[in-house]
This record gives sequence, C-alpha cells and structure tokens, in this order.
Amino acid sequence: MEFQGTASGSVNSANLHHGGQGPRELLQLVSFHIGDEEFGLDILRVQEIIRIQDLTRVPNSPDFVDGVINLRGKVIPVIALRKRFGLEQLAHDKQTRIVVMEAKGTVVGFIVDSVSEVLRIPADTVEPPPRLGKVEREYVSGVGKLDNRLLILLDVDRLMSDSEELGSMMAS
Repeated sequence: MEFQGTASGSVNSANLHHGGQGPRELLQLVSFHIGDEEFGLDILRVQEIIRIQDLTRVPNSPDFVDGVINLRGKVIPVIALRKRFGLEQLAHDKQTRIVVMEAKGTVVGFIVDSVSEVLRIPADTVEPPPRLGKVEREYVSGVGKLDNRLLILLDVDRLMSDSEELGSMMAS
C-alpha cells in the first residue's frame, strides 16, 4: 500500500464535488489506528506508507524516536506514536506500518498500529478539539464525525513542535 502526496499541501480541497450538489469542501485524510482510537492525517502531507522494518537506534535521541531508517538513500527518523502519546508499547505485527510524511520541514516516519483507509469527509463535519487537559489536546486539530464513529485529526506540526531535539538530531 503506497500513497504519494505533495510535501507542501494543505487540507483545502474546495473544488471537489459531492453528489452533484455543487462544490462542498472535503478533507482528504489517511486514517489509521493506534489502539482502539482512529486518527486522521491530511493525505497531501503523506508521502508513502511502508511496512515496519528494522530501525537503527540513535544514541541520546528522544525516547519517542524509535530509530532511523534508510528510505531510498535518505535517513529518516521514525517516531513511535504510542510512545509519543504515552500509551503502552505493543509488539509490532503484520498490520504495523510506518507513515512517511513531511512535518516542520523534515521528512519523518510515524509508527502506527494499522492503516485503515483514505477518507473524504466534509469539512463542516469537523469540530474543534474538546476542552481537555493541555497535553491531550495539543496534538489534535479537530474531531471528524463519521456515521457512527469519531476520527481524531492530528496536527503533525504541533506534534513535532516540541521536538526540537529531533531537528537537531537530524541536522548533525
């Protein structure tokens, strides 16, 4: 399963049509699971989705950085989203994937439990994140309402913003 996107796109897809009703702003998202929760990322930020592979640990890297991979000649840091969110670590299985994307000007990989699907959801079904504690809320840009489920939309730049040590790790 491989997705190609652009590194600089935004979630604005205003000219997509919905059922012949004229333009309706749609968000195109890649959805994935971490535990029982379903998350979404802007598809234009996602460069590709690859199977989990052996990671090379980097000494003194932040604890949520599981290591680096060599992807077609580029060294890419790989972040375990379970660790980043303070969740229990699980052994990787055949569903585990690395979502490769651009965040804060750096190409990074995020380890997720499984990738579900590509979704198009109307922008007007997304609500701001609920009022939670600062930590829970800081990485969430909104919550999308689908028929009988909720999709947590991640703000990847915010996810990376307090990871300045990651940038300095990659610069050296």
